[in-house]
Amino acid sequence: MGHSTFDYRQQIAAIDKSEILILKDINRFSAYDTDILCPFLVLVLCHQGNARALYDMCEMTQSRNDLGCILPGHILHPIESSEDYKVTIVIVSQKMYKGLKYYSFSHDYNKFNAAPICSLTDIQSERLANIVYQLEMINDHTEEEFPHKHHMLLSLLAVGYEVLNFYRREQDKEWRADRRTELLRRFSDLVVEHYLETREVKDYAKMLHMTPKYFSRIIRTMTNGVGPHEWIEQYVATQAKRAIETDHTLTTQELTYRLGFDEPASFCRFFKRATGYTTKEYRALVSGNMK
Repeated sequence: MGHSTFDYRQQIAAIDKSEILILKDINRFSAYDTDILCPFLVLVLCHQGNARALYDMCEMTQSRNDLGCILPGHILHPIESSEDYKVTIVIVSQKMYKGLKYYSFSHDYNKFNAAPICSLTDIQSERLANIVYQLEMINDHTEEEFPHKHHMLLSLLAVGYEVLNFYRREQDKEWRADRRTELLRRFSDLVVEHYLETREVKDYAKMLHMTPKYFSRIIRTMTNGVGPHEWIEQYVATQAKRAIETDHTLTTQELTYRLGFDEPASFCRFFKRATGYTTKEYRALVSGNMK
C-alpha cells in the first residue's frame, strides 16, 4: 500500500497561505519518536487502523472513528501506527482558531486538552466527515468566488465543533478530570503561556499554589518519571527546533532573544544539552546535509 505522509514542517509553511488545510488519506507521520509542536489547532479523524502517541507526555491511542484534538502550542510525540492506519487531518490557522473560540457557543476546550481523543460511532464519524467535506469544498474556492469565504469557513467549523461537543457530552456524562490530570493540564498551559518569561520550576509551582517539591512529585507520577524541569526544557528545545526548521535565516543571536535567553552562549549550551546537537549541526540535519 502506498503511503501519504503528514510532514508537519511542510504543513506549517502551507497553512500560511490558507486559513484552513485539509489533508485526506494520511497513512503515517514523517517521523516517529519525535516531538511535533504545531502552533495551530489540529484535528485528526481516524477512518481505520490505530496509532499511539504522547500528548504533553501522556500516552494516548487512536482507533477507528476516534477524533483527536491537538490544541495550539502543545506537543505531540508519535510513537507508532498500524499499516492500515488512515486519517483525515484538518489544520486550522491561528486567526481561524481565535475566531472559533469567540464564535462557538460551547467552550469546552479544556476538556480536549485533558482528554484529546473523542470516540465516535460510525454515524457520528460519517456526519463529521461530511462537515469536513463541505469545509474542503468551500476552501477550494477563491475569495473572489466566495467573498465571505472566511465567515463561511468559520461558521461551518463552529457547527462541527458544536456537533462534536454534543456527541462528547452524550458519551462522557460521567467524565471528570481528576485532580492530577487537571494539574498537568494547567501546568502545560502555563508553560505554553510563560516559557519566554521563566523556566524555573518554583515559578510554575507558585502559579499553581504548590510547593516545588510536591508539585514536582505529582508531575512525575503523570509523565512516567519526567519532572517539570525536564518538561519545560523539552518544550523550549522543541520551540527552538521548530524555529530553525521553519526559518533557516534566523541567526543564533535572533534565536537567543526570541526564546528568552540572556545571551547566545547560554542558549547554545542549553540547546546542546537538550537536543544533543549544536545549532549548526541541527541546521545541517534539517537541511539533509549532516554526514
